[in-house]
Parts: sequence; structure tokens; C-alpha cells
Amino acid sequence: MERYELCVIGSGPGGQKAAIQAAKLGRKVCVVEKMEQVGGVAIHTGTIPSKALREAIIQTTQGRDHLTVRGEVKSGRINIARLLRSCQRIIATEMEIVQGQLRRNGVEIFSGEASFNGDHSLRIKGIQSETTLAADKFVIAVGTEPARPEGIPFDRESVLTSDDLLHLPSLPETIIVVGAGVIGTEFASMFARLGIRVTLVDKAPRVLGFLDQQIGEALQYHLRNRGMVLRLGEEVSSITKEDHGGRSQVTVDLKSGKKLTADTVLYCRGRQGATGPLNLQAVGLEADRRGRLQVDEGFRTANPDIYAVGDVIGFPALASTSMNQGRRAACHIFGQIYVDAGGLFPFGIYSIPEISMVGDTEEQLTEKGIPYETGTASYREIARGQLIGDEVGMLKLLFSPRDRHVLGVHIIGTGATELIHIGQAVMALGGFIDYFVENAFNYPTLAECYRVAALNGINKLRS
Repeated sequence: MERYELCVIGSGPGGQKAAIQAAKLGRKVCVVEKMEQVGGVAIHTGTIPSKALREAIIQTTQGRDHLTVRGEVKSGRINIARLLRSCQRIIATEMEIVQGQLRRNGVEIFSGEASFNGDHSLRIKGIQSETTLAADKFVIAVGTEPARPEGIPFDRESVLTSDDLLHLPSLPETIIVVGAGVIGTEFASMFARLGIRVTLVDKAPRVLGFLDQQIGEALQYHLRNRGMVLRLGEEVSSITKEDHGGRSQVTVDLKSGKKLTADTVLYCRGRQGATGPLNLQAVGLEADRRGRLQVDEGFRTANPDIYAVGDVIGFPALASTSMNQGRRAACHIFGQIYVDAGGLFPFGIYSIPEISMVGDTEEQLTEKGIPYETGTASYREIARGQLIGDEVGMLKLLFSPRDRHVLGVHIIGTGATELIHIGQAVMALGGFIDYFVENAFNYPTLAECYRVAALNGINKLRS
């Protein structure tokens, strides 16, 4: 039986970085991936495919209103096969990159489903064979999978989860998206950009309730402006599928008594940790009802030889934070000092329009009793905003009126997930809002929004 110093289960962002970090420390490392190719959910069904699809939709529909695009979708000029071609190319490239990185660092890769066989033993069941290996330490990085509640007739054609979208046979004329979390909102906005009639349903009173309220309201305005119907504060009681002359129609019954019908339903209500096949009982572990594992600050589970990172441990469940968790776990396992950046991480929501945030919202600062002032800048007053034709974008700064420290940055519009890192760096270094006024920004760029927003906020202090 081959023995390793570290065995990583899962090759998504967290697993990749844990394995590579350990290999760079000179350790004997292997990765076990249940899919045929490395990359995990992030590359095959989640982060990369959804963002690639988003870019393909934006490029295909650039400069046209949703009614014009709707006509092109109905005529077949814009079709799912065309949109997915670029996704498959990007997925293949990313997969090659990850595999190359693992192999260059001497990480051995096993393909198959992993299950614990005892404290330091792992059984790997491949397509054609089964093998067993031993390791001193393990990192569980298996990620999550869409929740599939009983009673919902999932068929990968008319009733789908987000994992099924890459297999969508054709673009529907109408779609109901159940769940206004990040995944549901992202896909709903993409379909709306294609002129598809979209209804977004969620029992929460707001889309993405964790957003700063002003940004969230702006998003809802733009979604409605694209023709989307928002059914908020509504809960689904049942989903049924019927056949009408060879054409499927799906009905969604709401607890309020409303009935919604569409060609397709996309169900995006939660994800489950993919821990089911691991046989956790064999190593003294137990997942919670959503399949997630509890860890300490070093990412160690209740079994001191087993760590867990990424979406399988819950919040914040971001690819970016999973990468850092993987590195930190490997460093902790092998006694390497890792400098923690302080937990200041950005959120990126790849809806259309794009959103990103770092730090506190107005609501959080109010709840904490922290005084603050705001400064805002609209893309339409920035030359670059005019050049790219984005008149809906906005950047918002929150800062302390007492010492002028930056407390939060919130952006909606083109390049939000790139722009946010300027504010993140200033906050991480304990910077003041004056930085944005005193330093020059390239002209014309969207980064100038920081200076305009800072001036807007500082002027409020003088009034």
C-alpha cells in the first residue's frame, strides 16, 4: 500500500492549493478526484462555466436591447450550442492548467470516489478498478452539490439544478428561477439578458439580502428594467411537470395561492456538502444536516489528522477564500508559519450588472453602532463610463467621519469585481478616504470613481 504524508480529497480551488503548498514544502502528496479530470466543481460545473457563459452572453448581446435579443433567440440566431462552445474551450484550458500545476509539483493524481477505510487508510473506487492508499494526514476538499429536495421532478431538461445547465438542450422562452441567492440571481440575470421571460422567486423580501441596501435596490431596479418579474416574499409549495402535445410545461405553486408556469424551472435553493460517500464514521466524523464539516481556526476537524477546507465547511464558500484555506491548512499541518491577512475578503457576484463588496454595509455599521458617512460616484459622470456605455454603474464608499478610515466599499457595474481590490488594499493597510483624493488615477479609467466618491463624502463633512 502506497503511503503519503498528505492526501487531499478533491481538486477544486481549496484542494489544489493545499496539495501544491504541501508539495512545495517537500512533502509526498496525492490528490483524489472523483471526476475523470481535475478541477472539481469550480471548473466543471460551477465558477468557471457560469462565468464563461456570462461572458459569452454579454459579448453576443452587446449593444442590443432585450426585445431585439429575444427575437434572435426565438429565431435560433442565438442558441445554447453557440454560447456553450466557448465555455467548453475555457473549461478544457483551465483543466489542463490545474493538471499541469499539480504534476509539475510532483503531486500524484488518483481518479475515483474516495471513502475512508480507517484512520489512515482510504479506498478509491475508479471506473474500472479499486485501490487503497494510506496517508499521515488528510484534507477534505470535496465541495458541494446542488440540493435536490424530494418531490421535485428534476429531469435535467425542464426542471434543472445549476449543475444541469451545461446540458440544457435549448434556450427556453420562459423560465422560473427558484432561489434569489448568488447562483439563482446570476443565472436569472443572464437569461434576462437573452430576452428570455424570467420570473425569480424567493421567500426573502430582497434579492441578495446581504448586500448594502442601496446596491441591492439598484440591482432589483436593473433586473426589472430587463423585463424580469420578481416574486419576493413568496415560498414554493410544489413543482409539477406536464406534457402538452409533446411540449413540457412546468407549474410552480406558491404558498400564497399563486400559480406560475414556464417552459423551464431552475432550482437554486441551497447546496449540500458532498461528504456522503466518504464514510466519515470510519474516522469518527459526522457531517451536519447539510453535509458540512466543522473545523477549528487551523481547519482541523474533530479528528486531528483530518482537515477540511472550501465550500464543505460553509461560509464564505468562495473560490478565492477556499484557495487561502487550502494553503493555510497545509501550512498548519506541517508546522509552517502562515501570515493571516485579517479576514478582509471581497465578495464578487457575477450578475448582470456585476457587483462586488468588501467591508461593512450601512446596515451592519448601524447595527454595530458605528458612525459613518457615505460618498458615491456614478459611472455616467466618469469618462471611462461614457466610453464603455455603462450608465448604470455606481461606486459607494463608507468611512468614519471621526478618523476618516475606510469602512466599506460597494460597487455595481462593469468591472466591479476588479475595482474592489483597490478599496480592499486601502482597508487592509488601515488607509483613509483621503488616499483616493491625494493620489492620481489613470485617466480615463473606472478607478477614478474612487476619487469622485471620496470627494463626495468629504464634502458632506464640510456642510
